[in-house]
Amino acid sequence: MIPRYATPAMAAIWSDEARWNAALRVELAVLEAQAGTGEVPPDAVAVIRAKAKVDVARINELERTTDHDVVAFVNQLAESVGPEGRWIHRGLTSSDVVDTALALQIQSAAALIDEGLALLMRTIIRRAREERDTIMIGRTHGMHAEPTTMGAKMATWAFEVSRARERIATSAADAATGKISGPVGTYSQISPEVETIALEALGLRADQASTQIVQRDRHAAFVSSIAIAGGSLERIATEIRHLQRSEVDEMREPFRSGQAGSSAMPHKRNPIKSERIAGLARLLRGYAAAAMENQPLWHERDISHSSAERILLPDATSLLAFMVESLNGVIHGAEIRRERMVENFERGLGLHAASRLLTALVDRGAERTVAYAMVQGAAARAQEQATHLREVCRSTPEITAVLESATINSLFDERRATRNAGVLVDRLTHLG
Repeated sequence: MIPRYATPAMAAIWSDEARWNAALRVELAVLEAQAGTGEVPPDAVAVIRAKAKVDVARINELERTTDHDVVAFVNQLAESVGPEGRWIHRGLTSSDVVDTALALQIQSAAALIDEGLALLMRTIIRRAREERDTIMIGRTHGMHAEPTTMGAKMATWAFEVSRARERIATSAADAATGKISGPVGTYSQISPEVETIALEALGLRADQASTQIVQRDRHAAFVSSIAIAGGSLERIATEIRHLQRSEVDEMREPFRSGQAGSSAMPHKRNPIKSERIAGLARLLRGYAAAAMENQPLWHERDISHSSAERILLPDATSLLAFMVESLNGVIHGAEIRRERMVENFERGLGLHAASRLLTALVDRGAERTVAYAMVQGAAARAQEQATHLREVCRSTPEITAVLESATINSLFDERRATRNAGVLVDRLTHLG
């Protein structure tokens, strides 16, 4: 991932140093298991554990000759150990080490993402509680619909982030799968007992039936859960972008002193962070597609998945971590413009009460299709005449014949319309 969109913590997880140190953990776990089963001298394992060190520069140097990174890695370890190094990689194939080490990296990346999502969820919950009773117009198709509250809107964000956490945790747990079963996965040179002991020591599950690799449905599910989480962040970011439009202006991204919105137009205050999140979410969906393409490999294995994974796994996890951190900052410092929400309500000419007006007419005995036409006609006149719907209703004989003036007035009380909206915020207690 380019530095602009990489967090230092996630970059460290996917560094060459981290990758080969994870591979070293796998090699050592296998050696300890083989020592336990009597296949490798315990004294040799003790020497290897004490002396084996990863040297990325030397691995890269050896790979220029071997054109095989795992062979270069194994040879470099053997060099660092001495004579006992001959026991390293005994009975293993490259994917035993690579796929099992990858599972360790995925665990670390998923844990880091979860930390960020947990923080984002807490931030949203805090802001939702602050805005529990902040009334604003709800919109469908971009048009005024019925009143809602900012707290209710944010509650939907918090629950969606919670679901993203659950999906990623579930798929990451499934991807925390290794295999120590040798060439084509048949334990021809290594025993199932060694696999069990080694993977338990590493905190990983064993693939029930691997080929020469761990099958990529697990990885596809993990990256798909990341892409879905990205879509959730994009939904929130898109809402913020819409609410910051000049014609709406009900919510603004934080804007620090000295920040510039445009090189040409000094007045601009653009929702650039939310726009960036929307753009990066597109990449995540592309990575999910590539991860799915990695599933249908030839026979017991090929390596067409390898080149794609070296890019998509670090990039997908890095992007999501960056997007989560960025959105958390946006929501933490977002400016909620309550006075503008009131202004926009007034511009709506009371049309938000149309559905309640319809229900009231039906409740008083009007036939629904007739009542619908009455309200639709009154709403159209209100818009044409730029007159509040309440006044139009009062001057419409068909409506006043059914509803009293006091009843009509009560239908336009937005607080009555949102009296149950606080329930959505109260339910956030279940999330912590």
